[in-house]
Amino acid sequence: MLIIKCPYCGDREETEFSYGGENKKRPADPYSLSDKEWAEYLFFKKNTVGWHNELWNHSHGCRRWFSIERHTVTNEIKQSTPSQLSMEENI
Repeated sequence: MLIIKCPYCGDREETEFSYGGENKKRPADPYSLSDKEWAEYLFFKKNTVGWHNELWNHSHGCRRWFSIERHTVTNEIKQSTPSQLSMEENI
């Protein structure tokens, strides 16, 4: 079982959380993007092997969004921090 440290509640089991995807910044002016650029932002992920920044939600706890840096092979978590952006800005 993966233990994730919620920056608000502390260490909890992974079953309390929902994965929110890759932590990437929303384009500043989405209306200026072409359809191809918008599709790349929405649907293409890095699929990183190694350290990866991700968004998680403590859905069965405080219900807050936060960022973690997780190794995609070993599942080791280097850090968890409160999210600088709300989920709506990251989708």
